[in-house]
Amino acid sequence: MPHQHARHRLDGVIHAPIRFSIVAELASVDEAEFSAVRDAVEVSDSVLSKQASTLEQAGYVKVRKGYVGKRPRTWLSLTSHGRAAFSAHLAALREIADS
Repeated sequence: MPHQHARHRLDGVIHAPIRFSIVAELASVDEAEFSAVRDAVEVSDSVLSKQASTLEQAGYVKVRKGYVGKRPRTWLSLTSHGRAAFSAHLAALREIADS
């Protein structure tokens, strides 16, 4: 069987630029507050909310809601499945870049 090009291993959910940026931001932390991710990725609340929902539906991101004092807060974190998918996606990108 011929070797399959690395592009076939790219993850369509993660590959979209905003979702890729969100996952990359979350990869270096255990959990991040919604507003911190929004500011780091430079998107609006609504854009981050929509993209985080897509990642959550794929099983890549966990969304946790709670309160700090009386203020509602939302935290995002990568699931183990999300971390594995991100690692595989990066490996495929590196293979493409290095070929």
